[in-house]
Amino acid sequence: MKSLRIVLAGALTASALALATPPSTAAAAPGERVTARLPELIAALPVRDEGSRDGYSREQFRHWVDADRDGCNTRNEVLLAEATVAPEVTGRCTITAGTGQWWSWYDERTLTSKDDVDIDHMVPLAEAWDSGASAWSARERQDYANDLGDDRSLLAVTDRVNQAKADQDPAEWMPPAASATCRYIADWVTVKTRWGLTADPAEHAAVQKTAARCDGPEITVVLAR
Repeated sequence: MKSLRIVLAGALTASALALATPPSTAAAAPGERVTARLPELIAALPVRDEGSRDGYSREQFRHWVDADRDGCNTRNEVLLAEATVAPEVTGRCTITAGTGQWWSWYDERTLTSKDDVDIDHMVPLAEAWDSGASAWSARERQDYANDLGDDRSLLAVTDRVNQAKADQDPAEWMPPAASATCRYIADWVTVKTRWGLTADPAEHAAVQKTAARCDGPEITVVLAR
């Protein structure tokens, strides 16, 4: 079931954004482009208790597929897209060990080995399951797990930091670098908005509290469902 999500009818003025009332909401369709400030996106997130994790496994989200059949699976697509120094690539998409560099903004660390890089789902698969994805089709879950349509969905980060995050939401875990705080909250809310996912009360309170300390530009997101 699609949740109600924010739709802005025309450009929002600075004076309108200063008002405490959130923008109007309406049922939105996949492919629709949404633009708003972070507080408005947070206000539009459906707040619900998390569903049961019964039946969850990572295999429910088929990941690291080669959707466009170019020889690169999703992991390698992200590694190539996010490299600050391009790695050597042989064959159709084999990344040569010891080549390339990546910047992990979660912990402000430069990585020089692809083996030290994890591809993080901004909203973890288990969290997505708890927030509505348990009711999705297998294809929708695959699309979510391999979302190359928005560069905020999948990120190249330090492996140990990603492992520390695990399946936690912002009420439970935040990146260790202070510089990452506002970007992380904005990207988290953006991905939840893109995929029509809910937020549990503690999570919603945490992102709202943190966002109050952030000042950023309008956010644009294309809805995936």
